[in-house]
Amino acid sequence: MVLLLPHVLSALAFTALSPLLEEVSAKHLDRNHIQSLRNKAAEKLSKNRLAVVPGGDVIDVKVNAGVKNITFSNPAASAFYVDGATIPDVDWDIGPSWAGLLPISGNANETRELFFWFFPPGPTGANDSLILWTNGGPGCSSLEGMLQEHGPFSWGWGQYKPTVNEHSWTNLSSILYIEHPVGTGYSQGIPNVQDEEDVATQFVGFLQQFLEVFAELKGKKTYLTGESYAGMYVPYIADYIYKKKVPLDLSLQGIWIGDPILGWDVVQEEIPVVDFVHKYEHVFAFNQTFMKYLDEQNKKCNYAGYLDKHLKYPPKGPLPLPGQSVEADPDCDLWTEVYEAALILNPAFNVYRIFDQYPLVWDVLGFPEATESPIYFDRQDVKKAIHAPLNQTWVECANIDVFPNGDASLPPAFTVLPGVIEQSVRSVIMHGLGDYVLIAEGARLVLQNMTWGGKQGFQKAPAPDSFIVEDMGAMGTVQIERKLGYFEVVLSGHMLPQFVPKAAFQSMQWLFGIRQNP
Repeated sequence: MVLLLPHVLSALAFTALSPLLEEVSAKHLDRNHIQSLRNKAAEKLSKNRLAVVPGGDVIDVKVNAGVKNITFSNPAASAFYVDGATIPDVDWDIGPSWAGLLPISGNANETRELFFWFFPPGPTGANDSLILWTNGGPGCSSLEGMLQEHGPFSWGWGQYKPTVNEHSWTNLSSILYIEHPVGTGYSQGIPNVQDEEDVATQFVGFLQQFLEVFAELKGKKTYLTGESYAGMYVPYIADYIYKKKVPLDLSLQGIWIGDPILGWDVVQEEIPVVDFVHKYEHVFAFNQTFMKYLDEQNKKCNYAGYLDKHLKYPPKGPLPLPGQSVEADPDCDLWTEVYEAALILNPAFNVYRIFDQYPLVWDVLGFPEATESPIYFDRQDVKKAIHAPLNQTWVECANIDVFPNGDASLPPAFTVLPGVIEQSVRSVIMHGLGDYVLIAEGARLVLQNMTWGGKQGFQKAPAPDSFIVEDMGAMGTVQIERKLGYFEVVLSGHMLPQFVPKAAFQSMQWLFGIRQNP
């Protein structure tokens, strides 16, 4: 077993763990005793469900406590009603929700439709706010975020059946999951978006139609959230809304993006990859010959020393690219070489969380883990329950290009993101340190090269152990400047609300203004 020594724990974390550590002696622990310690740790995690309401009061969240009463006056809303007692394989009544397809415009001949699932706030959630969630991909379904990240019920990797999600974002607010752009999930129509302007036009056009049916949600304080390729979607959609390109009766307050695409791939993947391997040598376990090869290639590609030279607080000026273009130079795709080598040693190596080991666990959504069972959202009984098209094959990430000719938009750090941060009340960018899809040091580089609020980058480096999660202790770092909070979380991979739900929830509390200090 791995023993966590006091000198590697924050004072808060050690205090939280001390009742458990007191029971550990030098004698051999039998399996029952080991399991009892694990159970106590799990109970402590569940004891405080982070139900902090505006004003700072802490309220215990009871499992199955229901939802706040919400009704819609438009008779059309009844066609989308989902009976929370009849959702397949969910053994309790999750309360009312609304789901189905709506068009992306009010045109009489519109054939393009997006699928949504709307959940009202739980008993501690606010009635005056609305979270909009999108997954990335491009072409990955937002129902993954609902089922495995922050929806009211959860069915994670390796789980036998769904369970109550104690850290559901419905404990903060109502939430609307939207499958987009066209070509994603249950959505209908022929994909035709060319850039992020087109994506924003579809997304906001859908919201206009949604608010005509669910008019009681008009005027809500709104938070636009997503992860991964949603690092492209969210800033461009937010910019579209702030510029009032079309009327939209929602009050956008800010954005939250997890492990996002912000800049060039060469910066977010290639430059930091060999340093990342050295940081986690015990995880990758490469032999000395391959490590020597990586170090030599790192120098050849002008990646070596880049972080030490350019990742400064405050930055010394615009950061240069290491090669001849915004892409990796020939023979400098070290990210792929590392990935292929990692799979040789560990066939279960997971780019979404590097700590995973063999065997692959079952995933009810079929991605990214292996599955031999019917995919949950492709089952006919599930489709009927949530008003999804019965003749539509559902996959988590589309097998077709939702951008038929590629995404023509520049990364948002060079275009719309600075303005979105400046116009928002608060914004959050969050990164898991165990993510290999996009590497945290690469995100730091992008942010240190970006100017917002009149200054380039963060002026101070994130302090070690500065992100303290209640009842868990130091779980990473946070730096807040000029309305932007940047969080990094240890032990987390790509999908932060899935891997570190309490940490993600706490960052959302800061976004909402419930916490003044995250």
